[in-house]
Amino acid sequence: MAAIIAHRGARSLAPENTLAAARKAHAVGADLWETDVAVTADGELFLMHDDAMTRTTDVADRFPDRVPAPFSTYTLAEIRTLDAGSSFLRDDPFDQIAAGAVSADELASYAGEKIPTLREAFELTIELDWFLNLELKTQPAPNDTFDVVGAVLELADDVGIGPDHLLFSSARHEWLKDLKKRRPEFEVQAILGLFPDDPMDFTDPFFDTFNPRITRLSIDEIADRLALGTRLNPYTVNDPETMARLIEIGITGLITDFPQRGAR
Repeated sequence: MAAIIAHRGARSLAPENTLAAARKAHAVGADLWETDVAVTADGELFLMHDDAMTRTTDVADRFPDRVPAPFSTYTLAEIRTLDAGSSFLRDDPFDQIAAGAVSADELASYAGEKIPTLREAFELTIELDWFLNLELKTQPAPNDTFDVVGAVLELADDVGIGPDHLLFSSARHEWLKDLKKRRPEFEVQAILGLFPDDPMDFTDPFFDTFNPRITRLSIDEIADRLALGTRLNPYTVNDPETMARLIEIGITGLITDFPQRGAR
């Protein structure tokens, strides 16, 4: 059966990259959740996708003179003052509030939702006896030379989360190779097609799992790859018909904003 991977948590039903989104993904039956690691100005690890933070937080209201400075210029204490939930209520980014898929109690609980630290994400994953796909992302300046791999592994050891609850993915394939050399027990998955000009190269024997952008491959091309024994978790698959077709042809996993559509 295909693994249902909740992209940034169940972000169609809750504010993305928050503990609320992770809990919701678990509640609807996702097999694991995916999130993005970011680094603050003071070297702390937390969850965030966009450099500027304006789409998913109230940073423009709280720090108007600093927008659009990237998250790497904010301390953790400053980031923890931000509201990561109200923008979901305001924007209804996947029209699920309008569709009645989010309860009034859930909506009320999202207001004021905090941006989580990576430690909290690890601890929640363990608490739920669940699984996390942690994407290692290139960091904006001045943290562009920060040792993300080393810091994440150090925190994982401190929390006590291991390969039974955690795997890593990245478009920085050299980071994954470095991580695997340091800690061979962890699974690593290569992200492909992050940018339009990125090659869709499945030939590197180091990786047995690839996470390709769904818009860069046809269903037939995916089927051909699966027939060769390649493990594929395409992203981001939200269309119900595409999800059903991929499951039918034996896809390894689906990275989706709608885990409720594919979960068993």
